[in-house]
Amino acid sequence: MRVLAACCAASFASIITEANGSCGAAFCLINTDWSAQGTWVEDGARVDLRYESIDLDQPRAGRDRVAVGQIPRDHDEVETKNRNWVANIDWNAAPGWGLSLAIPHVDRDHFHIHNHQGGREPETWHFRELGDVRVEARHEIFASRDDPSRIRSAGMIVGMKLPTGKFDVRNADGEEAERTLQPGTGTIDLILGAYWYSGNPLADTSWFARMQTVLPLDSRADYKPGRQLSVDVGYRYGAIRDVGLMLQLNYHVKDRDSGANAEPEDSGQRQLFVSPGVSWNASSEAQVYAFVQLPLYQSVNGVQLTAKWSALAGVSWRF
Repeated sequence: MRVLAACCAASFASIITEANGSCGAAFCLINTDWSAQGTWVEDGARVDLRYESIDLDQPRAGRDRVAVGQIPRDHDEVETKNRNWVANIDWNAAPGWGLSLAIPHVDRDHFHIHNHQGGREPETWHFRELGDVRVEARHEIFASRDDPSRIRSAGMIVGMKLPTGKFDVRNADGEEAERTLQPGTGTIDLILGAYWYSGNPLADTSWFARMQTVLPLDSRADYKPGRQLSVDVGYRYGAIRDVGLMLQLNYHVKDRDSGANAEPEDSGQRQLFVSPGVSWNASSEAQVYAFVQLPLYQSVNGVQLTAKWSALAGVSWRF
């Protein structure tokens, strides 16, 4: 059952997404918190490390693609390259209870053109910084594992996003980056979620559904990020021994930011992605996985940068 649980867990991801503003600071919608899917119920620890690549290089107004500077703004967004590392430490403390700690490291390049008194001034930022750490607790409120052809579970998640990331990073010219570009929001956010998992280990198939919301509880330095709601569903099929094929649909909606240092006109969006992936169980304790994320629908407020595609790859160890 441990091997079957690992095979099922290897395929699933849920949604946790970071701020997406006019500069397009971003993390992938795909999340490797597989224990929250209800398949990993034994006591023990797991460490997951993933690498994300997200190039936001397509300006968009509403649902339409636009050229750089086509719609006049104080600054014209050109590109934001995100190369993120995310480490997740997961611990099943007792049957039905678990804790997880997510630690992001942000590697970000941003380029925009500042329009000032008729002139066009290129401005760039590059930084590698710790992002906002997340701490979550989960509780399995329902489980049915007596029938090996029909395993089901459901649970809830409660957590906090902590203000560990900087929100005042400057470039070489001393210009402070916009708040949506910063590695951290500076705020404490409440995380609430619920999930459902169903699998048939005998046929090596399974699926999940999850809904999660992120609610900022305060503001910091005249900035408060918008509320977020995420919903995703996913399916896994064991194609050959130790290899699983996966497919997800990820939906995300974010409200406008607020505060004197926010850009409410150019923040807030609605997105739907399809995310195919593959996993390989290198052993009963280790697995390797990769996903590609493709947009099906994107609608933004004002003008914002969006990605044509993004990708992630990672490895997970169980102790």
